[in-house]
Amino acid sequence: MVAIDVNQQQTSSGNWVRKIKGATGPLVGLLALCIFLSFSTDAFLSVRNGLNILDQITVLGIMAVGMTFVILIGGIDLSVGSVLALAMMVMGWTANVAGLPLAAGITFGLLAAALAGLIVGLLVTQFGVPAFIATLAMMSAARGVANMITDGQQIVGFPDWFMMLAIDRHFGVLTATVFLMLAVLLVAWLFLHFRSEGRMLYAVGGNPEVARLAGINVKLVTIGVYVASAVLAGLAGIVLAARLDSVQPSSGFGYELDTIAAVVIGGTSLSGGAGGIGGTLIGVLIIGVLRNGLNLLNVSPFLQQVIIGVVIVLAVGAETIRRRRS
Repeated sequence: MVAIDVNQQQTSSGNWVRKIKGATGPLVGLLALCIFLSFSTDAFLSVRNGLNILDQITVLGIMAVGMTFVILIGGIDLSVGSVLALAMMVMGWTANVAGLPLAAGITFGLLAAALAGLIVGLLVTQFGVPAFIATLAMMSAARGVANMITDGQQIVGFPDWFMMLAIDRHFGVLTATVFLMLAVLLVAWLFLHFRSEGRMLYAVGGNPEVARLAGINVKLVTIGVYVASAVLAGLAGIVLAARLDSVQPSSGFGYELDTIAAVVIGGTSLSGGAGGIGGTLIGVLIIGVLRNGLNLLNVSPFLQQVIIGVVIVLAVGAETIRRRRS
């Protein structure tokens, strides 16, 4: 028994070391980016700008948690931007057209997102459709349904309390939407580190067959992960609706790429089995700080896309080199 405990402690210690090393590079990159922008523009190092960055990354931060789960099991989810739009439109139609309370609209929006995730999970596990194809199909289908709900029209105007969730700064610092993002990140971190279900994600991503032989229901885990990713995308849509005080079916275009970029930049391996929420948070901050800094420097939005693309390539290349050396 003592030998087993020692081995378990050594293994756990080794996992922590690998996770810390995996997040070190992105953290150094974030610090270097902040230092560069501090000298490049006077407006960057201010409390107001820092709070603005936090407000701007709430949607991306919530979505990135779900994408982290998906990539940890070796999957990919291209549908999160469209599912975000679907949840927004269901919520808006239920509350503003059907006349139900906004709380009911939020519930139905999240249920619609969960259904989309369930369909993707079943396509991947029961019908053997590659995750790339299944989520690509859902990306198109969810966007189509979002447009059908109001014939492509936006819905404007929600109760004041809903809009204030993204405006009113509690204790003069953080909005409710930022608190929500931080809560989602914390719960996800605790789930991956202290729940057996969380550790299953690493096992499935590391080697699905070995995980199956160890008694893990790989199919159920996979379905659960895609449902969680979709629900979090829907929740991000609710947050975006509060920020905009409106919903429109075109929302979320390109969000799937930013979400994947944040997770990969944060050190989560695209091949699965390695990564974590801490690295994802750093990746989200890098994307947020980079966009904010480029805007302060009056860089063209088109050039911003090129720069972020280069950052993604560098992050993936660095992760590949690190894996080869480890």
